[in-house]
Amino acid sequence: MTSNSTNGSNVPAGELSFDNTEIAFRHSSNLDLKRAYWLFRIINVNSLVKIGPPITNFAINIGLPIKGIIKATIFRQFCGGETIEECTPTIQNLYAGGVGTILDYSVEGEEDEKVFDHTRDEIIRTIKRATGDPAIPLTVFKVTGVGRFSLLEKLDEGGTLTSEEETEWQKVQQRVFNICQKAYDAQVPVMIDAEESWIQETIDRLALDMMRRFNKEKIIIYNTYQLYRHDKLASLKADHAIAMKEGFILGAKIVRGAYMEKERKRAEEKGYLSPIQPDKASADRDYDAAVEYAVKNINTLAIVAGTHNEISSRRLADMMDEYGIEHKHPHVYFSQLLGMSDNLSFNLANAGYNVVKYVPYGPIKAVLPYLFRRAQENTAIAGQMGRELSLIIKERKRRG
Repeated sequence: MTSNSTNGSNVPAGELSFDNTEIAFRHSSNLDLKRAYWLFRIINVNSLVKIGPPITNFAINIGLPIKGIIKATIFRQFCGGETIEECTPTIQNLYAGGVGTILDYSVEGEEDEKVFDHTRDEIIRTIKRATGDPAIPLTVFKVTGVGRFSLLEKLDEGGTLTSEEETEWQKVQQRVFNICQKAYDAQVPVMIDAEESWIQETIDRLALDMMRRFNKEKIIIYNTYQLYRHDKLASLKADHAIAMKEGFILGAKIVRGAYMEKERKRAEEKGYLSPIQPDKASADRDYDAAVEYAVKNINTLAIVAGTHNEISSRRLADMMDEYGIEHKHPHVYFSQLLGMSDNLSFNLANAGYNVVKYVPYGPIKAVLPYLFRRAQENTAIAGQMGRELSLIIKERKRRG
């Protein structure tokens, strides 16, 4: 990705400031800031976040006209639109600040084969949209978007598939292959998102197989490693060893994780050892260790560092300078979510780093589960909402 920022130069990591709100919100109008201010204040109230989903679903199901309210508030903050075309202003706005877009078709929880085929086709449309456009340097999909969750669960458990299930599994693998083949043909990298631990082993095998096929010359396929799991640092290193032995580049999106409460609850209910780290410090330690391992192996391991943590972002920026890695190295991307941590995204981009934001899109009703999860995760991150609010307040005061 070629930066389109007003600076575009390599600012030394030591001079990088995540408190510069002028750069962080250069893309936001006064109305945008006001809207974000009130939205984050509402999200900051845990009780509202908890009762919001059932009330909203009920209202939509009985036909109350709240779709417009949702689209003008939480949807506008965290999503690019209902279609790829509707995302164009967001794509352009981000790129004006040097930040790339990851178009993320965020429809969840479907079970129908026709829907799986439609999702495959929609992911391929995002790849076509990204082709030749430096404003969209990466694409993404979930395996559960193209295959049934319970089928993946049975495979992870080592269960024997029926003949019908075997046929179904072949279709899932073919959809994943079709997406990755299109990505390879277009030379547009695609990330395979992580999911729940009890289906992740099957996803990991698929992802590694796609890397064997398509990552021989350059990085095309990424798998995702959730470092809030105590076993994932070891998995990253083991997969890299396989890549080194077999002669392909390992692609790793490195995140802390998104399913912690669900994971702990299931482990307790079913009586097995939770895969989640014992505490946040352990997750932070493994996350930083994974990033450092990647930096030290930058020629054979490409990373997308997905984090809203300022300390981790600065550590990676510092390490790149320490190891003499150019800010625009194609094997290093910083990544955040649309509508959050603009102080990280735009200041990193202004300093010359590769930065991308996830831009979810899809029909409002279908994207609601994503939006509600996003709001609930945000309230669970200590200090996240307070930080977002303080930065918005600072910029509104600066503008007078």
